[in-house]
Amino acid sequence: MTRPLIKVTGLCKSFGALRATDNLDLDIREGEIHALIGPNGAGKSTLVAQLAGELRSDAGRVEFQCRDVTALPPPERVALGLVRSFQITSVFREFSALANVALAVQARQGHSFRFWRGALADPLLTEPARRCLEQVGLGARAETPAARLSYGEQRQLEIAMALATGPKLLLLDEPLAGMGREDSAVIVELLGSLRGRHTMLLIEHDMDAVFSLADRISVLVYGRAVATGTPDAIRRDPDVQRAYLGEEAHAGEFFHA
Repeated sequence: MTRPLIKVTGLCKSFGALRATDNLDLDIREGEIHALIGPNGAGKSTLVAQLAGELRSDAGRVEFQCRDVTALPPPERVALGLVRSFQITSVFREFSALANVALAVQARQGHSFRFWRGALADPLLTEPARRCLEQVGLGARAETPAARLSYGEQRQLEIAMALATGPKLLLLDEPLAGMGREDSAVIVELLGSLRGRHTMLLIEHDMDAVFSLADRISVLVYGRAVATGTPDAIRRDPDVQRAYLGEEAHAGEFFHA
């Protein structure tokens, strides 16, 4: 069995009387796409914020590559390779796609911030940036200002910037949000192409995307993981159907495919 890249034990987070993460245990294996699903208010985004270090947990432990990172702030987690996509994807709309990714490469290398024109003159920054753009299908759009990219292309650019930081675990919170069918298909194909090279935790409401991409799925309800398994096992689990959607009659096509 592939060893866990990240292991969560007894994680808790409350907001007043609301327990958003309730004694949660979870592990994500190296190289897998692990999807996290659940109804609204299940605690999915809270958990991602805890993993990224943006929210301090009330109790529990987060181990990343066998190292206790529970108390580490976000920049130190990013330096270790634990990256939430929007942490490093503040797109400069007036800059080209290439300049945006070059700045992400620069941040990974730990250089002091330089004006973007300087970054574009440095092949140590631009060459890996171009490779990241090619990887996400934006090689031909390298010189295009980010503001002129379509919404779907901007999401591709965000993924390229995330990849430029060399993530070991990429936390993706609803990467298909707001997309039409065509753009969604592009992102699903892109994420599938990264399988095995990058470990991913995927939060997504598009169940077709989840069940086509995920190696394993965890179902979160009221801050607890009520089930974890392969897509087929999750699809067949009657307890998951009841917990996720409330009643069997409204389980949805993805449970009965």
